[in-house]
Amino acid sequence: MLITKQSLLIAIQNDLSGSLTLDFGSHKEELAHGGNAGLATTAVKWLGPLKKKYGDSISYADLYTLAGVVAIKELGGPTIKWSSGRVDALDPSAVTPDGRLPNADVGPSGSDPSDAAHLRTIFNRMGFNDQEIVALSGAHALGRCHSTASGYDGPWTPLPTTFNNLYFTLLNQVNWTKREWKGPFQYEDDGKKLMMLPTDIALINDKKFKKYVDVYAKDQAKFFADFSKAFNKLEELGTTGLKATEWA
Repeated sequence: MLITKQSLLIAIQNDLSGSLTLDFGSHKEELAHGGNAGLATTAVKWLGPLKKKYGDSISYADLYTLAGVVAIKELGGPTIKWSSGRVDALDPSAVTPDGRLPNADVGPSGSDPSDAAHLRTIFNRMGFNDQEIVALSGAHALGRCHSTASGYDGPWTPLPTTFNNLYFTLLNQVNWTKREWKGPFQYEDDGKKLMMLPTDIALINDKKFKKYVDVYAKDQAKFFADFSKAFNKLEELGTTGLKATEWA
């Protein structure tokens, strides 16, 4: 059974403030990974009522990936192709090792060439090139960092619930300086309202990454097109037998 975007959003809204008992047994090991900090009490919890409602008619993997493309579209982004048919791996031994997600800072404090190298190490292993790495980084247009989860704090843009190319525009146009605080090294704008991580700043310090930042800062349509392709590729990595499914 296909979950429409309407039923998905309505169910999330109806259950955000409700009580929920969800069995994390099939993915608690992966939720413990550093790069997934905070997901158990936010996105995973919010989607729990939908999994309970639809049961075995949709896997966790299909539900989470569908939620991703729905959220992007509802927040002003492109309509991204989505396919169904992912099968959940219920054995904890199937969980990949921690450390395969990108970190905010890996070398000396602040943005350093090692941060750009780290991004390539993480994404090249999955078959992504420089252009795709920068396009996927544009997802930082949405949301914010929470000190209670990652340790970092603040939004990347002043419109954290709108999917656009503002992330790239701000990278290029703002004077980013070190934030003086007790938390980990991060950058802030002159108004002290926005933030960037060291790996964000790596995108403008590395010449090969920077040329794509420049393209996307000037052309939102190009960003949307390239992001859609890269995000679809990301969601289908390691899968077989998927069926193209109309959802929007």
